[in-house]
Amino acid sequence: MVAGVAASSGKETDVSSLLFGLANDVLCRVAFGRRFVSGGGEGKKKKELVGVLTETQELLAGFCLDDFFPGWETVTSWITGYQKRLTRNLEDLKEVCDEIIGEHLMKRKDCGDDQEEEEEDFVDVLLKVQRREDLDVPVTDDNLKALVLDMFVAGTDTSSATLEWTMTELARHPTILAEATQEIRSVVGKKSRVDESHLQHLTYMKSVIKEAMRLHPPVPLLVPRESMEDCVMDGYMIPARTRVLINSYAISRDPTLWKDPLEFNPERFLESGIDFHDQEFRFLPFGGGRRGCPGFHFGLATVEIALARLLYHFDWALPDGLRGEDVDLGEIFGLATRKKTKLILVPMSKEGYEFRGKSNT
Repeated sequence: MVAGVAASSGKETDVSSLLFGLANDVLCRVAFGRRFVSGGGEGKKKKELVGVLTETQELLAGFCLDDFFPGWETVTSWITGYQKRLTRNLEDLKEVCDEIIGEHLMKRKDCGDDQEEEEEDFVDVLLKVQRREDLDVPVTDDNLKALVLDMFVAGTDTSSATLEWTMTELARHPTILAEATQEIRSVVGKKSRVDESHLQHLTYMKSVIKEAMRLHPPVPLLVPRESMEDCVMDGYMIPARTRVLINSYAISRDPTLWKDPLEFNPERFLESGIDFHDQEFRFLPFGGGRRGCPGFHFGLATVEIALARLLYHFDWALPDGLRGEDVDLGEIFGLATRKKTKLILVPMSKEGYEFRGKSNT
């Protein structure tokens, strides 16, 4: 990522696409043990994978006429072609998973049990667990594929959307951008790169991320819940097994909970001490309780290290003639809520910085 941004220093850059590619590469490396580089066969595979995932996100979050006329699924599906697209997309996803798992099985066959633990990725771990004989509930091939797809589909869009909105708000608020940048550069100093050990000291940057997630929660309705038993809430009877949606977006902008809720103000988190496990349920970007996001720590670490490196290595500005208030904040809903229009910014390598070597992010 750093290499790609450095190459476009001083030029208008499609930050949205850059961040989506970053999230895709990170998950590929963690889940599959590799990232898809540009060009050649690997570049073609990445393009195909991104295409399948993009269609998956559009289909899962898109308008489905069948939901409004459940007794007419055959007719509505024939009219819209929705079920046909879903079936085709599922087959494409299975094909991607089969190829990835097949590659790992071949590698395990060639290496046996001699593979080093540090070389193992998510699929390797799942395959190892699948072979255990002491499991109360065996891990089937379909379970394995579902876990891989859950991680990839849920992780790519949410991480990139969070970074996209954070960079959008920073570009709209240059004073906040300058303060976050100053904090990172003072903590890291003249070292060549930001690493995980620096993150614990970046309190202001973490508040910036929280504030961006408050105004733009990546999954505004969270993951649907289901009531386990009959209950009464505010006089309404809610039967057992009722589908429940929690409007995190509305909670995060509720004026009874937040002062000046539409204002981008990271200081509110420094002063209040509210964190991602807020016991008063004012701030729920990852959900909460036993059904909270299982990828919370991984996703947050990805966002923090990526943002820190973007701000450490580069100064950022809006294109000439564009003011902060002119930036389009229109949203488009998918599995994650993204900007309706691409975020275009101008990165400038900080004075004295020159990228050398390969970038891992």
